[in-house]
Order: sequence, then C-alpha cells, then structure tokens
Amino acid sequence: MVETRGGEPDDGAAEVLDRPLPEGVRRRVVQIVADAFGRLTVAELPAALRQYARFAPNRRAKFAGNAMAAAVETDTIFRQRVGEKFREAQPELCGALEAGSAPPAADPLDVAAAAYVLRPTGWVKLVTAAGEEAQRAHAERAEEESRAELERLRAQLAQAREHTRAETERLRTELDAARKEAESLHRKLRAALSDVKRGEAALRAARAETEAVRAEGQAQLSAAESETRRLKARLGEAETALEATRRAAREGRSVEDMRVRLLLDTVLDAAQGLRRELALPPVSVRPAETVDAVEPGRMTPKDIAARALSEHDPAVLDQLLALPQAHLVVDGYNVTKTGYPQMPLEKQRLRLLGQLSQLAAQSGAEVTCVFDGAELAAPVLLAPPRGVRVLFSKPGVTADELIRQLVRAEPPGRPVIVVSTDREVADGVARAGARPVASAVLLKRFTRG
Repeated sequence: MVETRGGEPDDGAAEVLDRPLPEGVRRRVVQIVADAFGRLTVAELPAALRQYARFAPNRRAKFAGNAMAAAVETDTIFRQRVGEKFREAQPELCGALEAGSAPPAADPLDVAAAAYVLRPTGWVKLVTAAGEEAQRAHAERAEEESRAELERLRAQLAQAREHTRAETERLRTELDAARKEAESLHRKLRAALSDVKRGEAALRAARAETEAVRAEGQAQLSAAESETRRLKARLGEAETALEATRRAAREGRSVEDMRVRLLLDTVLDAAQGLRRELALPPVSVRPAETVDAVEPGRMTPKDIAARALSEHDPAVLDQLLALPQAHLVVDGYNVTKTGYPQMPLEKQRLRLLGQLSQLAAQSGAEVTCVFDGAELAAPVLLAPPRGVRVLFSKPGVTADELIRQLVRAEPPGRPVIVVSTDREVADGVARAGARPVASAVLLKRFTRG
C-alpha cells in the first residue's frame, strides 16, 4: 500500500511495503550494500556498521548482512549514499528505473533490489512483482523437482517390481530344487534305514557265528593242550635217547678226530705241492675290481647324496680287521656326513681317504671306499691314497647297490666288513654274509689313532 501527502503522489521514499521483503531481493540488497560499503568512509557509515569497515565484501555480506539490511531500511542518508555508489556501478539499470521502466532482459530480483535501494516512484510495485516472480519461479522449480522426483520414484518402483519378479522366480526355482532334493534325501533315508536293518540282522548272525567259532576254538585249545602235554612227554623221551647217543659218540670221537686230522694234513700238503707245481703268480686282481663302477675322473655329471646315523664301540672293528684276508667296504658319504658334515664334499672325501689309508697300513686289510656318484656335476679328479680302492657309482646306480655288488662278488667264507649307518644297506649285506658296522664306530676308531 502506498502512502501520499495532501492527496497527491509523493516520491518513492514515501512508499512503504505492506509485506516482508522477499528473501531473494533481500540477499541482492545486502550484496549491493556490501559492494558499496568499501567505497564509503568510516564517517559515512552508521555507527553499527563501522566495525565491519575492514571486512572483505563477501565476509561483510556473511557476518553483517542483517545489520546492513536494517541500516538501509531505517537510515535514509546511508541508503542514499549506497544508492549513489550503486548508480556509479550500474548507471544503465539505475537510469532505466528512474525513467520509470526496467530493462526487459534484467533479472527481476536485481531490478527489485535496485528499486529498493534507489526508491524511485513505484518501487514497491517492482519489489512486490519481483517477490511474486521469485515465488512463481520457486514454485515452478519445486514442481519440476517434484515431477522429476515422481519420475525417479516411478522408475525405482518399476525396477523394484522387476527385481521382485525376478527374485520371486529365483526363489520359486530354488524351492522346486529344494523339494526335489528333499524327495531324493527321503528316498536315500529310506534306503539307508533298510541297509541299517539288514546290517543289524547281519550283525546278529555274525555274533552267533562268532560264538560258535569261540566255542570251537575253546575245544581246539583244549585238544592242543592235551597234544602239547603228550609231545612234551615224547620230547623228554627223545632228550634221554639223545643224551645216550651223545655218550656213545664221545666214546668213538678220538678215532674220528685222528682220521679227520690226517685227512686235513693230506689236503694241505697236496695244496702246497700243487702251488709249487703250477708256479702260480701272486693274485693281482681282487674281486672288488671286477664290479662295474665309475672310478675317479671318468664319471658322468651328477650330484652327491649323503647319509648319517648312530654310533657304536670301535673295539668290534679292530677284532673284525684282525681276521685273515679281511675286506673293509666303506660307505663314504655316510661316514663323512656323520663325522664332519659341515665341510665341503671335496674336503670330506680327502679327509676320509687319508684316515682310511692309515687304517689300511695299520691293519693290513683290503679297503674299498664307495661314493655315490649319481648326481655329480662334473667328474671327480682324485688320486686314491695308498692301500685304499676308491669307487664311484655309475649313473642310475646308488652307492648302496654298488656296496651290495661288492659283497656278492666276494667268495663265501671271506670276512667282509661294511661300514654304513643306513639300515637298508646293513640288513642287505648281513643277508649276503657280510658284517655291518655303524659309521660312528669307524669315526671313533680314527680318533683313537
């Protein structure tokens, strides 16, 4: 509503809004005041706004917006000063408003804010129209947003319906599969129950049969005990007869001993004469040299395995080496891995062969040392020490098999001692007639000197 003086229209300063200033127009007014604020002196500012004189325009609009809006509304002089600064910044818009028309391309909110500050005739209508235009634009935007939200919700609903339909189909399929599986399980359960019943029947039959077998076993045990007692009686009789036979044999033993000794002397003398007649040369080839093996320096590239096990008493080895024509066969890496595994393989071999050479010189026994050559990377260049034969196994043949070949090559009755902690090797050579000795025994013998 517009107030007038004396019934005639006054200037725009007499017009008063009959409603609150629209929010959009208020923000534009505060921005106009903030832009003009910096071009006014402190004395030209209202007392309430002087504390914001050093603020940047954006910070003034943020922190002093309410105070600036109140100052423009209540302080006419301050509003006129802001209007002058605004005319300098926007001369075309201000000139059009003072001429009574707004530029057609101008933003209604800018036009309303400029009219509110400049207060030309009819400014209330401009501010009211700008507020209505802003409300209309806001309503259109809200309607458009509501329409878009409705479309989005409709799309989500359609998607949810499609997802629900697909999920229903999937659940229906799973339910059918579960029903079929349940029917299959029921059939299997019935079959299992039938099997259980048959098993129970078979168990009862087995128990009955077991009882019958137990009764029969008891009867057989009683019969066996009776037979044992009878056999013990017969054994006592046999022992009595054997003792009588032994007494009779002892009485005629002196004559038999004399005949056997005479036959032995005859055989020995015949052997001595046969050796002189044939003039046979000394034996230069030993049975161990006939075994097919790879000697040092002539083997294919392979690496070397190793073994190490337990220890025993070295006195046994001395007794065995004291036998006539004794042959000592040593599982080389089995001994070195037991005694000094931290050394390189080459130094292990050299140390063992040196010790074996001393043992051969002390005992006078034939000594053969066997190394596993199945995985050597290159031929081993090695000069065997005096009194020790050194052999490496061929590709595809382990040292254990080479040791067994050496034992089988010896004639029955010759004392052969095999040094190895490998249980399989020890059992095998024992069955072939050789005497197994643990690697620890040989190592203790070396330390004794």
